[in-house]
Amino acid sequence: MKNPMDRKLEKRLSDRAVAIGREGEVGACGELLVLLRSSSDNARRLAASALGKLAWLGVNQAAAVAALAPVARRDPHAQTRQYAIKALKAYGVAARKCLPDLRDMAANGAEKDYVRRDAEAAVRFIEEAVHIAAAATEHKCQRCGAKVSAEEFARSAQAFQRTFCDRCFDETFLERRNFETRVELQKTIQADDGTVVQSEGERRIADWLAAHGLAYRYDAKFRIIGEFQIRPDFYLPELDVYVEYWGLDTPQYKMSMHKKQMLYQQEGKKLISVFPQDLSQLDALLTGKLRHFGIVP
Repeated sequence: MKNPMDRKLEKRLSDRAVAIGREGEVGACGELLVLLRSSSDNARRLAASALGKLAWLGVNQAAAVAALAPVARRDPHAQTRQYAIKALKAYGVAARKCLPDLRDMAANGAEKDYVRRDAEAAVRFIEEAVHIAAAATEHKCQRCGAKVSAEEFARSAQAFQRTFCDRCFDETFLERRNFETRVELQKTIQADDGTVVQSEGERRIADWLAAHGLAYRYDAKFRIIGEFQIRPDFYLPELDVYVEYWGLDTPQYKMSMHKKQMLYQQEGKKLISVFPQDLSQLDALLTGKLRHFGIVP
């Protein structure tokens, strides 16, 4: 809080967060979730720290992780992001859905060094926790229902983030390879920076991003959102923003589009949707959407 009149309140909130974590007051978890939305950087930071201390004391782990994830991803205060990342690490397997975002933060050159360092450490710890939990669990193939061995589970989880027996793995791998081939064959249009895209609309978006110095990944391979795998048209890792060009108008395409948009919304992702009719005013659209997210291109 910037207002000096609020210093007493800020200290009271901060002291309360510290006390909850120190005393292990699991029943006060709700207070910490509220404090994570405080206007005080210090109160949010200490609330995140306290949630990390409650991780294995019987707290609702799903609720804690759901509250910490957006703080770790986009809190305006770097140290608050750092403390939220450390707290997520303490939740181990329960924080496995946060791994894609944690990996992005660890690789983000625009992020503070200490945030990147702790994000990398959290990724290692959570991955190991997931590995240990998986080894102790009986798994079944998601396609045929057959029991899978530890080797089959590890192989399919590494390749697809899904559980398949060897037979279904091979079939899925072949289907995926054929799909990849079709996608690559459709990439015939070259953007100014050399990226080869699938449509004129995507080329214009790529050119706009490059012209404004915004690093992007085009057609990134199967980022995980929720329990689903997606391929965003453009992902801006330094800004954690997704850009999708919805260029077709078929019923099947529209169903896929709506499902994808729902996934972005459910996971709290920053999505910019571009349609063919938007191309005539692309500069105004992208500039306005980024400014809506607090980003000035």
